[in-house]
Amino acid sequence: MFEEIRMLDNFYQTSSFFPMPVVLVSTLAESGQTNLGPYSLCFPHIIAGEGKYAMMLICREDSNTATNIRRTGMCAINFIPDEKKYMENCVTLGFPGESTEEKMKNSIFTLIPSRRDNGNGEHPELVEEAVQIFECTWDESHEVSLIEGCSNFLLRVDNILLRREYRDAIVNGLEAKRFPSLPIDWGFRDNTSFWFAETKKPYAVDIPKSKGVNVNTVMYAAQRYDPSVEWTPEACEKIINVPRIFLKRVFKGVVEAAKTEGVTIITPEFMDKVRDKRSEEKSN
Repeated sequence: MFEEIRMLDNFYQTSSFFPMPVVLVSTLAESGQTNLGPYSLCFPHIIAGEGKYAMMLICREDSNTATNIRRTGMCAINFIPDEKKYMENCVTLGFPGESTEEKMKNSIFTLIPSRRDNGNGEHPELVEEAVQIFECTWDESHEVSLIEGCSNFLLRVDNILLRREYRDAIVNGLEAKRFPSLPIDWGFRDNTSFWFAETKKPYAVDIPKSKGVNVNTVMYAAQRYDPSVEWTPEACEKIINVPRIFLKRVFKGVVEAAKTEGVTIITPEFMDKVRDKRSEEKSN
């Protein structure tokens, strides 16, 4: 049986259980020192449209993070591993009222230069312990005030950095069998504690066979295989009956042929040409 609970400010913490990520947002203070601010209200916002991907960050309007983003227009979202010492330090770093210099004296994280920086110190540093990092630029035309004292920032994702083993996991899928252990903020907090969830080994749920493979599925897989080569929907239609387990092999053959001939867009005509060549090879 369900019972209603009264909604209070910060309802996701005070009136519910709402699992969220835990990230460290690095920004550049006016002094030039990197500031680290822990956040959980940081979510994908624009997920389609090449070059337009964006995150939404919600934070106090007068926080060091908000102040620095408004001044510089830059930040980096650092996804840190699920280790208790890191969560304890995030709680310490998250309390308001301290300057960047005061706060960072308590940080246990190692900072390294941004790859965007060229040694001039104009970009916030990155957290070396991070599993992955989104380097972002604020799109100030989209800032909206949520409530008094609170702002959200639409952050355009300029690039994503992943540790090699986890990049391999994404690119190669099941072949890599490596997933990072990321912390989860349970949302709930009381007067004495923040609560975090332990992460467990991820498990796969297969797509029902009745759903089959469609053109969108093939196009998505083809783009992930090699983003430098574009596929038309009509070209993808020619291989929708290929069993999923063999798709990578097909992509490899077609993409290699395309690059050999300097083709950047794979059309149905090019697919026919490749298939004819394959027939010749088999007959020989």
